[in-house]
Amino acid sequence: MEAIKCDVLVIGAGSGGLSFAAGASQMGADVVLLEGHKMGGDCLNYGCVPSKALLASGHMAHAQGHSAAYGVADGAPQVDYAGAKDHVQNVIDTIAPVDSQERFEGFGVRVIREMGKFVSDREVEAGNYRITARRIVIATGSHAFVPPIKGLAEVDYLTNETLWELREQPKHLLIIGGGPIGMEMAQAHRRLGSEVTVIEADKALGRDDPEAASLVIEALRGEGISIREKTFADEVRQEGDDIIVQTRDGEALRGSHLLVAVGRAPNTEGLDLSRAGVETTPQGIRVDASLRTSNSRVYAIGDVAGQGQFTHMAGYHAGVIIRSILFGLPAKAKTAHIPRATYTDPELAQVGLTEAEARDAHGDALEIARFDYSHNDRAIATRQTRGFIKVMVVKGRPVGATIVGHQAGELIATWSLAIANRLKMGQIAGMVAPYPTIAELNKRVAGAYFTPRLFESDRVKRVVRFVQKWLP
Repeated sequence: MEAIKCDVLVIGAGSGGLSFAAGASQMGADVVLLEGHKMGGDCLNYGCVPSKALLASGHMAHAQGHSAAYGVADGAPQVDYAGAKDHVQNVIDTIAPVDSQERFEGFGVRVIREMGKFVSDREVEAGNYRITARRIVIATGSHAFVPPIKGLAEVDYLTNETLWELREQPKHLLIIGGGPIGMEMAQAHRRLGSEVTVIEADKALGRDDPEAASLVIEALRGEGISIREKTFADEVRQEGDDIIVQTRDGEALRGSHLLVAVGRAPNTEGLDLSRAGVETTPQGIRVDASLRTSNSRVYAIGDVAGQGQFTHMAGYHAGVIIRSILFGLPAKAKTAHIPRATYTDPELAQVGLTEAEARDAHGDALEIARFDYSHNDRAIATRQTRGFIKVMVVKGRPVGATIVGHQAGELIATWSLAIANRLKMGQIAGMVAPYPTIAELNKRVAGAYFTPRLFESDRVKRVVRFVQKWLP
């Protein structure tokens, strides 16, 4: 067994691990990176990238059949599902070199394509290597959680990790789970011509603002997707070529394919964390505000740290620990400015507190600023007027923003910036957006916050009358 010593060992070549390894190596640290599966992790190979690519295929099919309002005759799209999957693979292949072993070796990282497990508080074995590191970063991500539904193990179900291998278009796709993954894949497949039924034990998009979520759910139902809320999947069985989901209330839902999309579970199995004194929770590895585990030499970032399962969260975590590991400076991870987005049409995005959370936290000090897409000239021009933006404001500063509508995922970045830097609404109102753009919504909602202060204030009117009276 070959012995290796290094400054930092990174376990996992997903977004967080790659970001940290590249930065640390280029700043002079001796870095070893372990990856026993695919470079780029879940996001590139099974998650963010392929799902958005398939949504793009669905968007093109939908646009062909809904163009009459623009003066272009509707046409029946001729969908090639296998061709759509070719598009997905092409997108992955285009991005893959950015995450490749060769590129990171070019940065000076030693990449070992093996799974790792702890043998002591600072040693990890991987294949024929034993690695001793001054600091260790666990960035192993998460995987699709498979619930203990009776009969599920006996049917050929799909997850987000196996869906991309499917070349035959589902005639009727059953989806267990009405969260972001389930709803995105529901719309993509419906627009590509499949029948789709979503089975959700609670509320679809239940983590999000109810008003915003209901707009998305209404839109998807309008496209012919059956969304069964408060419906518990009690048993799954195969009948011929069909899969049957038996609900708790006795209904049998029949489909050709089944996608399980009920959430994610941290990848901690096989790491032998107990041998390193690293504590875990049901959400992942227990970390403090600096992302350090119960072993002071070991850090955890991204999905496995249990603070949010977003690629951009993992990248942010990598930046936090670079400061502490490489420079010995204090650094703490925050969550208030981390946005999330669901890329349905309309899109749904959130950063900071929802309205309900803000009311609980701030009570009467909370003010709500709101602006509807229907008053945005670009949205009117492109017939994308469905949606709104609302910002939760306390003492002039935004503490949360909810956006539902076209490009919501793009618009939310402004409010992440505002919350991260404690900007005031006046600073957002002071920006200038090109006309006409969807981006004007951010400026207009800030203006809506000031409208009652300026146009409905007797004091302001008295001041203006006084000034006008005495100006030469």
